[in-house]
Amino acid sequence: MRKKIVAGNWKMNTLVKEGLALASNINDELKNQTLRNEVEVIIAPPFTHLTSVSEVVDNNKISISSQNCATECCGAYTGEISAEMLKNIGCRAVILGHSERRAYYGETSETLIKKTEQVLKNKMTPIFCCGEMLEEREANNHFKIVETQISEALFHLSEEDFANIVIAYEPVWAIGTGVTASKEQAQEMHAHIRTVIKAKYGNTIADNLTILYGGSVKPNNAKEIFSQPDVDGGLIGGASMKAESFIEIIKAI
Repeated sequence: MRKKIVAGNWKMNTLVKEGLALASNINDELKNQTLRNEVEVIIAPPFTHLTSVSEVVDNNKISISSQNCATECCGAYTGEISAEMLKNIGCRAVILGHSERRAYYGETSETLIKKTEQVLKNKMTPIFCCGEMLEEREANNHFKIVETQISEALFHLSEEDFANIVIAYEPVWAIGTGVTASKEQAQEMHAHIRTVIKAKYGNTIADNLTILYGGSVKPNNAKEIFSQPDVDGGLIGGASMKAESFIEIIKAI
């Protein structure tokens, strides 16, 4: 059975004290929940919070993820944070290739190849984001765009390494806009991604691949999105910033 994951991406929000309070609230709420399908819960605070948040949550119930990492392992790269540093403070996953990183900071497939390799080398899970812009969907290029993003950055990996990847499909037109892909649109793209992976790596790896949906998931739409056969959970933005709504989304899976 594929792993089910609900991950909260806090982006550049909260100061440390606020982040600790949020993490503690999520942790306390989870103590009283019996989750179906053995859902893995992940939270991705800002870099400044990672060590402190890791110390206040039950690491058997909540995994800590970084929102990014450096392309290099170490050296004269002022302002960068390596995958090894993140592993050392307890991170189990790293979000890579988010559309905001691609759009605002010019991250390319070549950049993401290096980052993915660093994360895998340090035995963490890359949560690899992909997704099309509105004009690309309207031009009926959405399947090709997503296929290209995945193939260019990940298809150099061995079967063993690729088996450790999690993919997050996030249509750019649905991130932070309040617009959500319909359950049919989400399922269609997730099924397409699985087919693309199957053609490259075979049935077993494709069938075991966890594919998350991200894009304005909220408590009132999570259940219908998560009910789709190829949707294995969500990468949650705004709704992960309140413990109550995040827990409701987790329960929806």
